[in-house]
Amino acid sequence: MNTHDIQQIEIDLLVQAIYRRYGHDFRGYSKAHLKRRIQQFASIKANGCIADLIPRVLRDEPFFEMLLREISITVTQMFRDPFVFQSIRRHAIPFLRTFPFLRIWVAGCATGEEAYSLAILLKEEGLYARSTLFATDFNDAALAKARNGIYSLERIAGFTRNYQQAGGTGSFSEYYHAKYDSAAMASALRENMVFANHNLVTDWVFSEMHLVLCRNVLIYFNQELQDRVLGLFCNTLARGGFLCLGSSEDISFSAVRECFKPIDDKARIFQRAAHGAAAPASG
Repeated sequence: MNTHDIQQIEIDLLVQAIYRRYGHDFRGYSKAHLKRRIQQFASIKANGCIADLIPRVLRDEPFFEMLLREISITVTQMFRDPFVFQSIRRHAIPFLRTFPFLRIWVAGCATGEEAYSLAILLKEEGLYARSTLFATDFNDAALAKARNGIYSLERIAGFTRNYQQAGGTGSFSEYYHAKYDSAAMASALRENMVFANHNLVTDWVFSEMHLVLCRNVLIYFNQELQDRVLGLFCNTLARGGFLCLGSSEDISFSAVRECFKPIDDKARIFQRAAHGAAAPASG
């Protein structure tokens, strides 16, 4: 048995220990992603020995939280891929206008930039007052940052460019308050926003939604887990509701592909079929 095989056994044992001790299930994650993140953590915290992480993870919850933050990907920005938000304005907004009340879910919201982007878009389209935005993640540290809505001023210039390219109709400076080296998003953007812990791997549907954004999350899952999560989205979306995925994600080979029709291939926007059965529940 070579070093690679032994290391994979160590990773499998660590993942199983995390699942049994804390209920976080990484067994369906991409092996390459898990290996890369765990190796990086072990190189800093355990002299590169993954096996040495296991007893400490089992007994030291703060240490586990550090590992959880390493596995969780929180790199994002406001109005990332501006053409996606242009497409949401063009395709999804007319549908959303037909409802008296709207429920929108940003799944895997990380530190909240995408949720605030949607809040701004909805305000500019006159829909925010009748909307509830659910921003969820399994990473409590990232959720805390999302709730605060405070970002470094050096990132604001990039956010502003994205906003303008995304078809923003006002001035981005209207949506934040700068102080020293930080910018706090306007409190009005949080009025109809609910931040909550939700794990796409282990949790199920919690409400009917009209729009779901889950961008650059599925790429870290294997095919079986991708199918489960896409089934969750199929079941949580209202008939005719919209699903927006990341630029490297697709549903073409998914078990639930019949639940959706493609709307914008580049922006990875799909619409829940107006007719047909929901995806079978799994868990």
